[in-house]
Amino acid sequence: MFSKTSDQSLPTSAPQTPSGFGKSVLASDLVIKGEIVSTSTVEVLGQVDGKISAKTLIVGVEGQVKGSLSADTIDLRGTFDGSIAARNLSLRATSDVRAEVHYATLSIESGAVVEGKFKANKA
Repeated sequence: MFSKTSDQSLPTSAPQTPSGFGKSVLASDLVIKGEIVSTSTVEVLGQVDGKISAKTLIVGVEGQVKGSLSADTIDLRGTFDGSIAARNLSLRATSDVRAEVHYATLSIESGAVVEGKFKANKA
């Protein structure tokens, strides 16, 4: 009645992603308190209260973060309150930011709500 075909078997483990090439997405219904560390990209669509360190960090329009952010590239579209250290920082029109910020390059779109202290790092 049922038969097994050797060529159509399921893999025994998930495919491996090389280190530094993945993307972690924190869904909109997720609430995290603590520290998040990644060697690649992290996208926050939910709520984080704590510290996030990554190669690239995206805070989506619905994302809310309170704490500290550290990344080579940060693309902030949601709400943030805390401190930021970034090589490249983009504050999108939908962002609402209250922070102490250290950056090398900074882009602020018209419409962004920004309050805090900004300091350019020497190259």
